[in-house]
Amino acid sequence: MPRLQATSQRRTFAVLAGAAGAFAMLQSLVSPVLPVIQRDLHTSASTVTWVLTAWLLAASVATPLMGRIGDMIGKDRTLLVALAAIAAGCLVAALAPNVGVLIAARVLQGLGGAVFPLAFGILRDEFPPDRMVSAVGGMSAVLAVGGGAGIVLAGPVVAALDWRWLFWLPFGVMALTLVLAYRWIPASPVRTPGRVNWFAAVLLSAWLVALLLPLSKAGSWGLLPVAGLLALAVVLFLGWVAVELRAGNPLVDMRMMRLPTVWTTNVVALLFGAAMFSVYAFLPLFMQIPAATGYGFGASVGRAGLLMLPLLVTMAVVGALSGPATRWLSSRTQVICGAVLGAVSCTMLALAHTHPWQVALAAGIFGVGIGLAYAAMTSLIVHSVPVAQTGVASGMNANIRTIGASIGTAVVSGIVTHGLRPDGLPRESGFTTAFAVLAGAATLAVLVALLIPRTRRATPAPATAPVSTPELADANAS
Repeated sequence: MPRLQATSQRRTFAVLAGAAGAFAMLQSLVSPVLPVIQRDLHTSASTVTWVLTAWLLAASVATPLMGRIGDMIGKDRTLLVALAAIAAGCLVAALAPNVGVLIAARVLQGLGGAVFPLAFGILRDEFPPDRMVSAVGGMSAVLAVGGGAGIVLAGPVVAALDWRWLFWLPFGVMALTLVLAYRWIPASPVRTPGRVNWFAAVLLSAWLVALLLPLSKAGSWGLLPVAGLLALAVVLFLGWVAVELRAGNPLVDMRMMRLPTVWTTNVVALLFGAAMFSVYAFLPLFMQIPAATGYGFGASVGRAGLLMLPLLVTMAVVGALSGPATRWLSSRTQVICGAVLGAVSCTMLALAHTHPWQVALAAGIFGVGIGLAYAAMTSLIVHSVPVAQTGVASGMNANIRTIGASIGTAVVSGIVTHGLRPDGLPRESGFTTAFAVLAGAATLAVLVALLIPRTRRATPAPATAPVSTPELADANAS
């Protein structure tokens, strides 16, 4: 298969990194301004959190679905569709007259979740095997830093303009990226014939909605409807798994999920995604609670972003060093250490959040944890599957993080918005409980990370020969 020249490879990586980084920024950009949007659009605290949750839900479904379409019709074409959906969603969000339209716009933006698997797949097609691992690691670092940058940049943008510019600016960036992708991303050299398993996509979206709605609305709906929807979610989930196991073209390859390194790393990604995005979403909200309540800082959106700056800086620095550090600290060890630091940080937030420096310190520690774990999880996945399945496996890991994020934010939203004060603000106990739950999730991630086996990628077979690994052979045999 012909590969791109070095200059074209750098250009392709730059376009893909720009698209993925901008999309990652969109996932967290609205988190610090949820209170502002709530006041401006005259909605409730539990409803406005769906501006974030709806995006995560849409991305959870669109990521495997459009990734599969990209394999069939070409990743370059599907990437253009994903970028166009993000741009259109940003335009609708910037003009949204009410929260319903804004949530619909965020669903449209979430269709761009396909940027993740498509980027990994294009890297797999166009980069030689010896550069593939570093390229995937670099892309993972871009995704992590992009998510953190959104929190910090939201404050200055809102302070100088207003919250609608959080969508106008990405609209311009995505429009430019769309043009560059059209010109510079090469046509996919690999196409995989098949069909889209639409029934699996419907079941995936159905069980996620049935799960997320009662989790986020538990405080206002009562026991019966919550229990009923949770039971329905379990039934739909089991049905989805059964359909995927029998499918010739599954959206999520359950056979690959059985590989020891893959399933353990993906469970850690699920738990880490839940903790990470919940901290992104609700720590700035805590900072903006009026100081008169006795527990908030009364911070503006801009000051809340500055208090989150230690998270971004430590995440960027440690994430950049994560790849070279594998010579001394294995990817498995980095994931374990990252999960430990996540648990320590969330515990600190639950126990000590009286002063801004305490929150900034905890955020900085959390950033170190993300920097260590984010790229290391992708590296573990890449090393445990055949080269030909790198894009699929990496995209699956990113999607599982997104599913974890949607579940985590829905759970934390339900906890924080349960039993609001008479003035409509969350109570301190809600935040304390939420951070304690996140500490528990991160602790569980540590325990699962300890189960990750110490494995190495088998020597790549020639391009014309079937590629296999001992783990995949075991899974196929079973």
